[in-house]
Amino acid sequence: MSLFIRLIVNAFAIWIVTLIPALQVEVVPFAPGDDLQLVLTLLLIALIFGLVNALVGTVLKLLAFPLYILTLGLISFIINGFLLWLTGWVTSGWDWGLRIGGFWLAVLAAIVIALINWVAGIIFRPRRDRERDRR
Repeated sequence: MSLFIRLIVNAFAIWIVTLIPALQVEVVPFAPGDDLQLVLTLLLIALIFGLVNALVGTVLKLLAFPLYILTLGLISFIINGFLLWLTGWVTSGWDWGLRIGGFWLAVLAAIVIALINWVAGIIFRPRRDRERDRR
């Protein structure tokens, strides 16, 4: 998937997570809060989440490598939840951004986001990969 498509899929996944009330994830859009501002806010949050994942996530995943082996990769759910929670913390300083009810809710929300990204990865996979899989 191209970078732009991944950004859109992440924004869509974050929006889907906000529609699940039990996860207590909320997006506060730019003022005045119309639909366009909500979409732009989601795209910016997805970009910040991608940057946090690329910068902090890479370091955390390298440091937690023994835990990946010990837990058979289940620690990735905790790390991804932490990265989502960190994204919410970074954007909490502004009048817009991502608001999350707590750390464990961020872990559950990150699992939902990962599932949506997985499905989108299957759908938007390049055509040559799909043709190779058919053989």
